[in-house]
Amino acid sequence: MKKGDHLFLVDGSGFIFRAFHAIPPLSRKSDGLPVNAVSGFCNMLWKLLTDARDTSVGVTPTHFAVIFDYSSKTFRNALYDQYKANRSAPPEDLIPQFGLIRHATRAFNLPCIEKEGFEADDIIATYARLAEATGADVTIISSDKDLMQLVTANVSMYDSMKDKQISIPEVIEKWGVPPEKMIDMQAMTGDSTDNVPGIPGIGPKTAAQLLAEFGDLDTLLARAGEIKQVKRRENIIAHADLARLSRQLVTLKIDTPVDMDLDSLHLEPQDGPRLIAFLKAMEFTSLTRRVAAATETDAEIVEPADVPVEWGAAARGPDLDKGELAGSTAPSDLSSTSAPSRGSAAAAATVLIDGNPAGRTPQVHAQARAESFATAKIDHAGYVAIRDVATLDAWIAKAREAGLVAFDTETTSLDAMQAELVGFSLAIADNANDPSAKTIRAAYVPLLHKTGGDDLFSDGVKLAANQIPMDEALPRLKSLLEDPAVLKIAQNLKYDYLVMKRHGVTIQGFDDTMLMSYVVDAGNGTHGMDALSERWLGHQPISYKSVAGSGKSAQTFDYVDIDKATAYAAEDADVTLRLWHVLKPRLVAKGLVSVYERLERPLVPVLARMEERGITVDRQILSRLSGELAQGAAAHEHDIYALAGETFNIGSPKQLGDILFGRMGLAGGSKTKTGQWSTSAQVLEDLAAEGHPLPRKIVDWRQLTKLKSTYTDALPGFVHPETRRVHTSYALAATTTGRLSSSDPNLQNIPVRTAEGRKIRTAFVSTPGHKLVSADYSQIELRVLAHVADIPQLRQAFADGIDIHAMTASEIFGVPVEGMPSEIRRRAKAINFGIIYGISAFGLANQLSIERSEAGDYIKKYFERFPGIRDYMDATKAFARENGYVETIFGRRAHYPDIRSSNPSMRAFNERAAINAPIQGSAADVIRRAMIRMEPALRDAGLADRARMLLQVHDELIFEVEDADVEQTIPLVVSIMENAAMPALDMRVPLKVDARAAQNWDEAH
Repeated sequence: MKKGDHLFLVDGSGFIFRAFHAIPPLSRKSDGLPVNAVSGFCNMLWKLLTDARDTSVGVTPTHFAVIFDYSSKTFRNALYDQYKANRSAPPEDLIPQFGLIRHATRAFNLPCIEKEGFEADDIIATYARLAEATGADVTIISSDKDLMQLVTANVSMYDSMKDKQISIPEVIEKWGVPPEKMIDMQAMTGDSTDNVPGIPGIGPKTAAQLLAEFGDLDTLLARAGEIKQVKRRENIIAHADLARLSRQLVTLKIDTPVDMDLDSLHLEPQDGPRLIAFLKAMEFTSLTRRVAAATETDAEIVEPADVPVEWGAAARGPDLDKGELAGSTAPSDLSSTSAPSRGSAAAAATVLIDGNPAGRTPQVHAQARAESFATAKIDHAGYVAIRDVATLDAWIAKAREAGLVAFDTETTSLDAMQAELVGFSLAIADNANDPSAKTIRAAYVPLLHKTGGDDLFSDGVKLAANQIPMDEALPRLKSLLEDPAVLKIAQNLKYDYLVMKRHGVTIQGFDDTMLMSYVVDAGNGTHGMDALSERWLGHQPISYKSVAGSGKSAQTFDYVDIDKATAYAAEDADVTLRLWHVLKPRLVAKGLVSVYERLERPLVPVLARMEERGITVDRQILSRLSGELAQGAAAHEHDIYALAGETFNIGSPKQLGDILFGRMGLAGGSKTKTGQWSTSAQVLEDLAAEGHPLPRKIVDWRQLTKLKSTYTDALPGFVHPETRRVHTSYALAATTTGRLSSSDPNLQNIPVRTAEGRKIRTAFVSTPGHKLVSADYSQIELRVLAHVADIPQLRQAFADGIDIHAMTASEIFGVPVEGMPSEIRRRAKAINFGIIYGISAFGLANQLSIERSEAGDYIKKYFERFPGIRDYMDATKAFARENGYVETIFGRRAHYPDIRSSNPSMRAFNERAAINAPIQGSAADVIRRAMIRMEPALRDAGLADRARMLLQVHDELIFEVEDADVEQTIPLVVSIMENAAMPALDMRVPLKVDARAAQNWDEAH
């Protein structure tokens, strides 16, 4: 090699697992051989060879090599026998593909390199340094942080999945240290994946700070006594030897004995017939055609190669060695909260992959399978109750063999924090890789069904006969649910996740059909299982009421007869599995895989943990506030009776309507379908805005009584009897725009703009030794508007930190910002936020208590000063009318089918909603991204157990933090939230977060 040459070094082991976890199960038609990893590997390799110049790398390689791990044992195991000891064996259907991928590499006429006793990373390091010494450039095709220590001015990395080049600036941006300090950083932080110990409590951010202060690891260890933080100092001193050992483990060998010199890596032209012979043997018809065209080969005359295949343990023979890649995990940039499964369609959205039966593309293959499940009749007669351990073991083995299983829990309550686990159901598809297969087997495992009888339990009941004891069933279920190689499919998984977590089981590797439907069809109906079953399967499931009764005859599920329970529960799992087969291809077809996998699925365990933590409320404060609200409501009642001239039931819409529009004759009344006068909040607000005192008093009375009944009186009833905390429940799929909603209790509707609402927040308190930290996005929707509508004045104001409402007032009313009257700023604020929601002149007039003509003038001036907003609104409405949906800046879709309605008011409502949805939805996506990243960031900083995310309320996150860690936590939280849109989106407007700590929520806000 020489200066001007460019060497590509492909991390073959990483490619294998990326392909396997990203592509749906594919099998060769002739013999059922699994080939999804081989297919993905070949497609990624072909793209590198043909399109490298058109990627962010921007060059065509002159030299090329693919590097593999030889075995699971290397010289590092001699240094530390626990190195990589926690890794599990690779999935069974990946094992035969290891050897095939070696054959694929050679068919591509590329060097296939591995070395006994060394890892692929060591070989890559050696070739990179050898090539660099000749003056050549090197690109390492990988995103693995272990290789970032090799990055120099001449050596870079390339993440082919993201088409992103990783050079020195990217390493610094990601880890806070330059590449030459990555070894020391990894030595300090350790690596749970490889079982590298590191120093407990030291995460990447802390390590970067220490390296910036002390320079390197040796200096840090020598001067550890100077570290001010007591616990950190003690940890570093106590674990200094572990840090030194870890440094040896993470340091890549740049002098690995290699058998091929650099010149042997020269990239040779493709041997068309040889490569096509291999591809035809694998039955990759699409890629065969592309290769034939590129190499000008007549594929018709090329016979398939005779490629030997080794199955099971034999596959770990000479070509693969013993345990090659045993336990390698999915790539780190894929979802960590939900391990990528073999059923994931992520890659199918970006790369055309074939290799399935009859050469179908994955979309066609999946569609054929979806149609078979959608049309196959559901047969209750085939459902079974599993009543013994041997049968349960057989079902679990079958689930592992299939690689995916539908799962559902049956419990005694809708409250996941208090529900008792009664049983669970499983469903498995036979011949999972055959698109013509229609058979689903489903079963129910009863655990704690009860009958009347002798006192076995304290409540005078006993267990029904022939059930598996809980302590025997749970360990088996745990082994299945925590196995990331088996995809668990559920409907509304967050509930099951939390129920199982309370039993010591953390579900890993899952899909949620409710969230799939939500991503594809938000705004097009509901996403409950019954509705989805009728919509996609044409089947009406057994209702819960028909099994457990209703009204006075209702019973909890633990008293349901096991035969009835089996039909109901097994059907739930059966339907869920069928829905998955229908909805998964729709995600791919509509290009919404990334929305689901980056914004929805990873949030499930995050919210479950938040719900489990709960928050403390002070009962005494609530009791006192109830008294104050009762007094305030009584005072309003006195005034209301005086204004009405009589006493009446203020809570009766009929009596109130008769007084307002009947006896008092106020104008503007309208009647409901029942013939009564409407006394809705909007009607009363409109009347109050016209100057009528009685409606205003009614509005105020309603607010006080609602706060009392909904919060100060009700919140104590939500306190968990064991945790003594309140555990709200979050719904991910309840709004069209992507905003979360909260229930039981609803903590998102506590008014923050009224004194009474703020008082209620004072009852949410931290536990002794802790503070509540509130981190709130500042005007995020206006910032998103400035970004999506590209409004120069707003963008500049946000960039300069100017008061946006004062700036708007100055632009519209011509009033200087300095010394601006508060009333003028208030009007500008109402316009700023009103525009986002498509406010009309009538609505603005009511809000500001001004004439409608004056409000219309304000809106007109606003659009004159900011014409880009009008353009955005018009373009958004036009897009929604044409497509039936709008999109957030992250690709989430919100559907508004009634935007084409012939009803003018319905059409206008949908137009306003469509204008708002990309803004509100984008803000919701930003905070979702922040929540998903928050816990890993806290964990990396050593704060996982001392700073816990408790609540999400619109644009605000609330944490409970130990007093000593508040100072470290706040800047970390602010950084994660302010950078949540990155790197997917380069916001033209900076996001700003205000955060503070206090003893209660109101003071922290």
